[in-house]
Amino acid sequence: MKQTAADPAPDEAPLDAGKLQRRLLFGVLIGLVLYAGLALWADLPGIAEAIGDVPWWLVPAACGLSFVNYLIRFLRWERYRTLLGVQLERGDSFRIHLAGRALTVTPGKMGEALKSWLIKEIDGTPVARTAPIVVAERFTDLLGFLVLIAVGGLATAPEYAWVFWGTLALCGVLVVGLSSRRAGAAGVALMRSLPVVGRAADKIEVALGSTRVLMAPRELVLPTVVATVGWGLECTAFWWFANTLTPGVPYLFGVFVFALSAVAGAVAIIFPGGLGLTEGLMIGLLRERYLALGVAAATATARATTATLLVRLCTLWFAMGVGLIALGMHKRRRRALSATPAV
Repeated sequence: MKQTAADPAPDEAPLDAGKLQRRLLFGVLIGLVLYAGLALWADLPGIAEAIGDVPWWLVPAACGLSFVNYLIRFLRWERYRTLLGVQLERGDSFRIHLAGRALTVTPGKMGEALKSWLIKEIDGTPVARTAPIVVAERFTDLLGFLVLIAVGGLATAPEYAWVFWGTLALCGVLVVGLSSRRAGAAGVALMRSLPVVGRAADKIEVALGSTRVLMAPRELVLPTVVATVGWGLECTAFWWFANTLTPGVPYLFGVFVFALSAVAGAVAIIFPGGLGLTEGLMIGLLRERYLALGVAAATATARATTATLLVRLCTLWFAMGVGLIALGMHKRRRRALSATPAV
């Protein structure tokens, strides 16, 4: 059966292509400036030498692990949209799931709310109803990373334990707060009494209802397991690069470093895609390990920087590329359906 895009609701602006492009360019520009600075700081010749020591096949293999991560987490996306009663063809659902990665380099990855706009274009489901899917995904991603940190060995770097415990406490507070209907009702009532934000009270009420469904305690276990397995693959990619450049890096240490750095970047939501903070923590922890293995300081810095830049290329920036391709495929399909005469 042919699907048609619903007309935009009068109180919800249509998807702004110009704003999307500006956000993409902003994220890419920040990344280029950051990585150029890191390369200059770590010594360009040393990085070039380290890249030469990495087998060519390792980059596509790491990208493959990232894509399998997306496939695994698609199971969670399907579960969430089913819980909210969003009816999509499987192909459309998969393309939308991938397209959200086009705005990966946004604060807290909240640019993935693009998926809600794409759903609205298909069946008219209000953005306020489906946007909480992104919140639930980010929340269970955090829980998954916390599991990986614990498995990787929190005791290996006790000075960073505050990131683990602070994030765990934050997650607990969020679960308690969002599961309280009374607190939600009180917050919405307060918003209605305010002159400016009161107009958004109805949408907030809808969003809170969806959030309570998605983040009910019984719905946290399976999505967290999915996140743990999926992100564990990207932890493996990081270990591949780290251990290839200097053999002797324990696998669980690689898991710990990647997961801890990802959590730090996610918690500090002002950093788009965790840019800067995530890379800095990865480089610092891996450099310390290289030094402990007897690598000279300058070489350790160059190799740690190289491993970090390569894994970010195969995870963060690969995700953006996949998202842009999926978004283009989705748009072409919508145009084709619009041009097909209805029967």
